[in-house]
Amino acid sequence: MNWRALYHPDVRKVDLPKIPRNLQARIRKAIELRLFRDPILAGEPLRKSLKGYRKLRAGDYRVIYRIEKADILIFIIGNRKEVYRKVLPRTKRARNT
Repeated sequence: MNWRALYHPDVRKVDLPKIPRNLQARIRKAIELRLFRDPILAGEPLRKSLKGYRKLRAGDYRVIYRIEKADILIFIIGNRKEVYRKVLPRTKRARNT
């Protein structure tokens, strides 16, 4: 199956500029090689308030996403220490729009 990635607008405006370029390349490679190959096996399911979402680990960074048909909706890319705290407002805004 051919997967299409759809990024939340804040991923490019807010998340990526904060990440060093060498780590951006590592995250991009993880998305291209693992996530696009099989998004179900590549990431672990999240629980509780993030049920239905999945995480892809790339070192100390996490990519939080949801699968909808042939689309991979990427909500946030960030350091594991803060990503779970910041993702909830983005998922709520996405549901309301």
